[in-house]
Amino acid sequence: MDKLVRAITSDGAVKAVAVTTKDLTEKVRNIHKTLPVATAAIGRALAAASMMGNALKEENASLTLQIKGGGPLGTVLAVSDHLGNVRGYVQNPQVDLPLRADGKLDVGAAVGAEGTLTVIKDLGMKEPYIGSVGLLGGEIAEDLAAYFVESEQIPTACAMGVLVDRDQSVRAAGGYIVQLLPGAGEDVIAKVDTDNGTTVDIRMLQKWPVRRQRPSREKLSPDIPMITGQRVIDTLFPIARGGTAAVPGPFGSGKTVVQHQLAKWSDVDIVVYIGCGERGNEMTQVLEEFSHLVDPKSGKALTDRTVLIANTSNMPVAAREASIYTGITLAEYYRDMGYHVAIMADSTSRWAEALREISGRLEEMPAEEGFPAYLPSRLSGFYERAGYMNTLSGSEGSVTIIGAVSPQGSDFSEPVTQNTKRFVRCFWALDKSLAYARHYPAINWINSYSEYLDDLRVWYRENVDPTFTRKRQRLVSLLHEEEKLMEIVKLIGSDVLPDDQKLVIETCRVIRVGLLQQNAYHKDDTYVPMEKQLRMMDVTLYLYDKAKELVSRGAPISSILETGLFDLLIKMKYDIPNDKLEMFDEYRREIELNLAKVYIPEGQDAAQQEI
Repeated sequence: MDKLVRAITSDGAVKAVAVTTKDLTEKVRNIHKTLPVATAAIGRALAAASMMGNALKEENASLTLQIKGGGPLGTVLAVSDHLGNVRGYVQNPQVDLPLRADGKLDVGAAVGAEGTLTVIKDLGMKEPYIGSVGLLGGEIAEDLAAYFVESEQIPTACAMGVLVDRDQSVRAAGGYIVQLLPGAGEDVIAKVDTDNGTTVDIRMLQKWPVRRQRPSREKLSPDIPMITGQRVIDTLFPIARGGTAAVPGPFGSGKTVVQHQLAKWSDVDIVVYIGCGERGNEMTQVLEEFSHLVDPKSGKALTDRTVLIANTSNMPVAAREASIYTGITLAEYYRDMGYHVAIMADSTSRWAEALREISGRLEEMPAEEGFPAYLPSRLSGFYERAGYMNTLSGSEGSVTIIGAVSPQGSDFSEPVTQNTKRFVRCFWALDKSLAYARHYPAINWINSYSEYLDDLRVWYRENVDPTFTRKRQRLVSLLHEEEKLMEIVKLIGSDVLPDDQKLVIETCRVIRVGLLQQNAYHKDDTYVPMEKQLRMMDVTLYLYDKAKELVSRGAPISSILETGLFDLLIKMKYDIPNDKLEMFDEYRREIELNLAKVYIPEGQDAAQQEI
């Protein structure tokens, strides 16, 4: 016989309900002729609805639990009265899926995770109460816990299970719900006996000193890139998961623009955005933009994966100094759960200024430009908390730190920038002239660098293309060669340059405008997958090699430019959608056809061959 039991602690802090539903679930199986995975899904929903319905106080009240996950099972529905009497159905009872790797029924895949869990409470009033949340995984129990937290603001732990026997009959079924009630304190709610004989107290509140690093089992090598979808970063100056990067730049150079793009598109699970000493309207902009943007990984609002720490310029300096540590501790907390976290600290210069003001009030001996002598150690202590870790629980997680630096007057020799360079391995130097020319991200390709290239070489070879790093190096070499040529052009003009050097300048124009410049408002250009980045780089170098061959045979550079191929490649970032990369093959054919028509003066080709 099925039973339902309710309980509450003597201090009124925690309530619990548990139910056994073996007979009920077996009856439903026989009526609807469900296969095992459908039996498990409807059994879990019936147990949940029974416990939730029994909590209703009105006699004529009812509760409907509806799950639409987009999976092969279709809709799963369960309805309960105030006594816990329940009925339900599953839309496609004959669905059968392979077992999971751990040998359990794959209820999550059968239900799906691309939909919603909806609870409808009819309390006999004019309108029923309706609460709905997005599904986390379709396993029902964790989705229900999310519903209680998001819709009813009740911290909840719950579990539902159905054990199906070899003959497809129900061997056991049931579940439980444990909830904290209003006024619950910091008392111990459970005790766990560990293998070494000690007892650990479990509380609903965890405390940790924010200035102390959380422990981990092992720090792993940062050999997996954090893909951002920004070509100048992923292709030229990549950062690894668990890495550190600095984004220095003067006022108006686009530091916040870069960090917003990284927060939107980086392939991490959680983003911690720290507004340290910045203007309040920037924090408002983050809140407004992120609430309307969709996370490409989960399909939900970007705010669902974002932690925002707002410490604006009008707040006390002590709070500003503590905000950075609060952010990194929150990141480590999620890392210990096995998540990959990115921190956007905007900006560490304001944090350093807070240290300077606090140091001055304490009458400590100032160092360079009035900053405290311990500024380098504080910066190193912050950046050293990044890393790709094997956590104490045995899972892997990472904390990637990207800190903005605001040197006054674009002076990169000031103490904060110089000390930051000592402790980060990625340096994305922003250029005001690029920002004023509407070139975003305004990362200067001459002054920037990444020390992660050697660590990521194997990943690029195995996951992108064996030639990726070699082609990337060719791009960088061309850009540096152009920088030298532009010094000559500024002095005596471009007319004196030979055609092969003019070709370098034209190719670098394609690299700068076509590859490195991105449009955050264009659907295909705001985020670019690695395969498209490779193909763009490949077709650009293909045009350069073919044009260089013609120039060496005596073809004038003016004839090559008249083909319009360079302007065509500049627009390829817009003209080729991210899901139609086969169009690059058409571009290569067009390059071949147009360059084959280029006129080579008579005698020039023969002269070149003799040489």
